[in-house]
Amino acid sequence: MNKKLDAEPPIGLSERFGRGCLFAAPCPSREVLNHVSSRWGVLILIALRSGTHRFGELRRKIGGVSEKMLAQSLQALARDGFVSRVSHPVVPPFVEYSLTPMGEEVAGKVADLADWIELNLLRVMEARSSAQADPTATEGVTR
Repeated sequence: MNKKLDAEPPIGLSERFGRGCLFAAPCPSREVLNHVSSRWGVLILIALRSGTHRFGELRRKIGGVSEKMLAQSLQALARDGFVSRVSHPVVPPFVEYSLTPMGEEVAGKVADLADWIELNLLRVMEARSSAQADPTATEGVTR
């Protein structure tokens, strides 16, 4: 009997967690959440909802993002299967980014959150202002 052939394959995290559990520290769903909900991840997903974009177009559309952060965020979203990257080997070469079907799905969810934030920004700012004016409003909240 060959022990190597008869051994059970190692169980990966995805099999162990099944559908994912954000509250479990080692669950890979936390890393995905980080990519999707990061400042640049959110804005990239929303920007790509309008269609395919080149890197420079995305950078201009998303104010304040550095080339490095845009590249890193696009790579993470592409690794997770949310963004498709197509390189065109022409002179000069260029790369286009678009949402995959899974990316379109998650971008819709993220866009709903972003819409809520934009629609309720005044209420949030008023609450923030009230909390700053009355330090006892956050009394009892500790780290």
